[in-house]
Amino acid sequence: MRMPSFTIWKQRMIPLALGGAIGLLTFTSASAQEDPVQAALHARIEQLRTTGRLSIGDANIAAVRVLPEFYQQRTFHRAWTNPATVNDLLRAIDDSEMDGLMPQDYHRESLHHLQRQIGAAPSPPPQQLADLDLLLTDAFLRLGYHMLFGKVDPERLDPNWNLARDLGNLDPVLAIQDAIDSSAPYQFLASLKPQTRYYTTLKETLVRYRSIASSGGWQAIPEGATLRQGMTDARIPMLRQRLAVTGDLPEVAVTSSTLFDEPLAEAVSRFQRRHHLAADGAVGTGTLTALNVPVEARIDQIRVNLERGRWVLHDLEDAFLIVNIAGFFVAYVKDRAVVWQSRVQVGKPYRKTPIFKSEMKYLVFNPTWTVPPTILAQDMLPAVKRNPTYLQDKNIHVIDANGKAVDQSTLNWSQYTARNFPYTLRQEPGANNALGVVKFIFPNKHLVFLHDTPSKSLFEKETRTFSSGCIRVENPLALAELLLDDSATWNQARIAEVINSQETKTVYLRQPLPVLLLYWTAMVDTDDQVHFIPDVYDRDAAILEDLNAAFRLRQRDVERQ
Repeated sequence: MRMPSFTIWKQRMIPLALGGAIGLLTFTSASAQEDPVQAALHARIEQLRTTGRLSIGDANIAAVRVLPEFYQQRTFHRAWTNPATVNDLLRAIDDSEMDGLMPQDYHRESLHHLQRQIGAAPSPPPQQLADLDLLLTDAFLRLGYHMLFGKVDPERLDPNWNLARDLGNLDPVLAIQDAIDSSAPYQFLASLKPQTRYYTTLKETLVRYRSIASSGGWQAIPEGATLRQGMTDARIPMLRQRLAVTGDLPEVAVTSSTLFDEPLAEAVSRFQRRHHLAADGAVGTGTLTALNVPVEARIDQIRVNLERGRWVLHDLEDAFLIVNIAGFFVAYVKDRAVVWQSRVQVGKPYRKTPIFKSEMKYLVFNPTWTVPPTILAQDMLPAVKRNPTYLQDKNIHVIDANGKAVDQSTLNWSQYTARNFPYTLRQEPGANNALGVVKFIFPNKHLVFLHDTPSKSLFEKETRTFSSGCIRVENPLALAELLLDDSATWNQARIAEVINSQETKTVYLRQPLPVLLLYWTAMVDTDDQVHFIPDVYDRDAAILEDLNAAFRLRQRDVERQ
C-alpha cells in the first residue's frame, strides 16, 4: 500500500473533509412505512445531503458523504441500539486522550447530554434517538480518521509534504457496520492506530508525565553558578528532587545533602543525554533551562509527536533509511530493527532541510559538486567578488553551456548576479569537495541528498544545523558498504580503492530503498527512556495549535467538495 494523502481520504471517506454530496446518492421521500425514529433519521440525512452540512445542538456533523451512504444502506434504521456497543465507543472516545487527542472533538459532551435526556424521558422523542445515532456514527468516523491520519493536516502546514497514504481496501461503510455488529468499536478503533513500538511507548510516556503533572509537576531550580561534582550549594537538594521525579536519580539517592556527589553527577549526565545536551554532568545554563521546562510543556511535546506518529507510522516498509532532522541522526532500519545509526548535520534554520519521502536509487563515489542556485546567489558570487582566487582555492571550475571550462581570470565578476550568470560552478573530486567522497541520491525536487563532508569537526557540536539543506553523514562509507550489501564486490578494500582513484563512479543499489526525512522532538529509545529534542526549526508550535483547536467546519472545505 502506498503512503497517504489527506486529499484521497477527503474524497473517499471524508469524516474530516466537508462539503456537499449532491448527486452522490438518490433519495426517496419518507415512506409511510417508516417508524418515527426511522423517519427522523431519514429527514436528517436528507437535510445533510441537500445542504452539505448538519448541526445537532452544538455539534457539527463531519462525515457528510459516508453518513448518507451508511444510513441509506440501512434503510434509515438506527445503528447503535445495543447499549454495550454504545458504551464501547464512548470508552474509545474517553481514551482518545491517552493518544494526545481531545475527547470533546468526538461529541463527548453532546453525546452525554443526549443520553441523559433520553434516559430521563419515559418515552424518548424520536428526534433525540435519531440525533444520538447520528452523533455516535459521526464520532466513530471522525475518531477513526484521526487514528489513521491524525487530526492536524500536515499538507496545510508544509506544502512539501508528500508522505501520502490512502485507505487501501478499507470501506468505511462496511467498517462501521462490522464494528457495530461485533459490538467492538473500541477494538476496531484501536486497530487503526500505529502499531509500532515507538507509538505505544510514547503513549505510555504521556500517561507517566500526566501523572507527574497531577502530582504537582516539579519545582523550578533557581539560577546561579554552574553546579559541578564536588561543590556544595543550597540548590542541590532541589536538583535531587527534580531528577528523581523523572527517574534520572533513584529515590534512595534523594537526600537533604548539599554536596554534589558522584551519583548526582551521573543522574545529571543521564538527564543531559535524554535532552540531547553535552553529557558533562554539570548543571550550566543549558541544562538548567531544560530542567526548568514545565511538565505541561513536555506533555504537549509528547502529544505533538504522537500526532506526527499518526501521520507516518502506518504501513512502514521492512527496510528504510530514516533521518530525524531535529535529532541530527540517520538510522538504517531493517526488519523493524535499527541496524546502523550515525550523527548528521542538517540545514541551517534559514535553509531548513525539508520533510519528505523518496527512494534512494544509487550512490556516487568521488562526486563532483555542482553549486545550486541558492548557494550561488547567497554564498559563491559574494565570496568571489571579495576574493578573486576563492574558486581556485576551492578547486571549483567555471563551466560554460557546452561543458567546457572557462578561464576565470577573464571574467568580470562585478557584472554578474545570480540572474544573469551564464555559467555553472562545479567543484571537482578531492579532499576539499563539499560532498566529501560519497553522496547518496534519492531523486527529489528539493535537490537534497545525503553525503560525506570535509567538515568533520562539526559533528561534535550539540546543535548541528550547518548545511544548506542536504544531510551530511558522519560515517558515510559504513553506510555505503551496508547499502550495497555485496561483500565480494563492495567491501571496505574495494571502496577504498575506488576513492583513492579520485575517479567519479556511480553504483546502483540492488533495489531502491525508501528514505524518510522526518522531524521528531520527542521519542523513546530501546531502553524505553524518553528523549526530548530541541525544536531547532520551531515546527512544534503550529502542530500544537491545530491539535488544541476545537474541531470546526471550514467553509473552504465545504466549497472544495
